[in-house]
Amino acid sequence: MARLGIILHGVTGRMGYNQHLVRSILAFRDQGGITLKSGEKLEIDPIIVGRNGAKMEELAKKHNIKRWSTDLDAALANPDDTIFFDAGTTLMRAELLSKALDAGKHVYCEKPISDDLQVALDLARKARRSGLKHGVVQDKLFLPGLRKLALLRDSGFFGKILSVRGEFGYWVFEGDWGVPAQRPSWNYRKGDGGGIILDMLCHWRYVLDNLFGEVKAVSCLGATHIPRRIDEQGKSYNCDTDDAAYATFELEGGAIAQVNSSWAVRVRRDDLVTFQVDGTHGSAVAGLTKCWSQHRVNTPKPVWNPDQPQTIDFYKTWDEVPDTQAFDNGFKAQWEMFIRHVVEDAPWPYGLEAGAKGVQLAELGLKSWAERRWLDVPALEF
Repeated sequence: MARLGIILHGVTGRMGYNQHLVRSILAFRDQGGITLKSGEKLEIDPIIVGRNGAKMEELAKKHNIKRWSTDLDAALANPDDTIFFDAGTTLMRAELLSKALDAGKHVYCEKPISDDLQVALDLARKARRSGLKHGVVQDKLFLPGLRKLALLRDSGFFGKILSVRGEFGYWVFEGDWGVPAQRPSWNYRKGDGGGIILDMLCHWRYVLDNLFGEVKAVSCLGATHIPRRIDEQGKSYNCDTDDAAYATFELEGGAIAQVNSSWAVRVRRDDLVTFQVDGTHGSAVAGLTKCWSQHRVNTPKPVWNPDQPQTIDFYKTWDEVPDTQAFDNGFKAQWEMFIRHVVEDAPWPYGLEAGAKGVQLAELGLKSWAERRWLDVPALEF
């Protein structure tokens, strides 16, 4: 059995722990590794690294992880570990990835890769020059709902795509009346890398680029709807960055996308994120896992009449797209793609260049808000 050593940094946070450590890396371990094209099994051997030794030791014991450390430099110096992964804070990420590249490690990371476009570009260019493998998480492309949208698109179901409407978000509790917040307080502090524009426009860049057309221009309005919240220590603090974003995008090919992102919205839709795609031949609505479609021959013909109650149950006029295959956890699926890219040189389209594109759109979104105008999204040079 072959072995692949992976250094995991920042896996004590919610996303790093649940999606990357437990549901991806440890899931590979528990299934006996990854079967390579040669038929050989690849053992995944992680080492978890963090500043808090007590947390690292507790995590290692809980999940029977053989290796843990508080010494990142020593971990990077170990030639037996090939990949460095980071899911820590945005403000530390570029420096950590640069250090890992200097140590000769392939790098994989959460997004955003930075809060500064020039830093992101420098990092992507460095990774490209190094000849090492590099990648950024693009998890929403691997959601079953969006994979069904891609299937409809590839089949020609939509005809010409006209528009995309996205709704993302939920109510994040303020923490001041007995219900604790379900997101960390740093999300609402600009100096800590917070803000929903920086967080979510990076996601919407790769979703739109890969599914519907390259983003060519953006208009974005941000808001800080909830000005004060309660932190993890029970103390009140000022929120000095955006908790909602209302963005419109022009896409290559002429489609228009509108995506609302908010941590101050109550959900009355099919899922925490939904995308409606309207085309000349058909439309579809997708959430995280499910997708509904309506072809032009099945489209009802409503007539505007405010003087009587609506007679059409519009939800019943859509057909659910069935599960025609088993979908694995999206993070795990992308992890396997990256591991195969490293070990077998399999195709991989999500390098740090894609991460830089996400940072670019977030930066332009913030600038659009500040200047209250549309901005073009120029091509980046790597």
